[in-house]
Amino acid sequence: MKKRLKKRPGEGYIDVCVLVVCAMLVVAFALRVLPVFIAKQQLNTYATELVREAEISGRVGTETTLREQVLNERMGITPTVEWSQTGNIQLNREVTVTVRLYANIGLFGDFGSFPVTLTAQATGKSEVYWK
Repeated sequence: MKKRLKKRPGEGYIDVCVLVVCAMLVVAFALRVLPVFIAKQQLNTYATELVREAEISGRVGTETTLREQVLNERMGITPTVEWSQTGNIQLNREVTVTVRLYANIGLFGDFGSFPVTLTAQATGKSEVYWK
């Protein structure tokens, strides 16, 4: 037994160093990828709140534009917004909003990074009857 231990002195030290380097790479990867999941959740909330504003007001116009500006300030994101229709929306007619945000995933800045398009969509029905 003593002969086996004397044959490989310091072998455990190298194993620990490799394990620590691998653990740090996993942590670095998580720190770059997890914010993208948070941005996706924010984008879903953004779309839901915008379509809710269109449901309550019964139209896509100034109300939804003001709500979009408030959400931009509060959430700190500025996605592109597309509506299925604009103007007045009659009672029980559907309206859909699609919001897109571009994020960059990568470990080492521009090297090894790639852009990702995050998309969220929400649909609602108008609650206003227009004569």
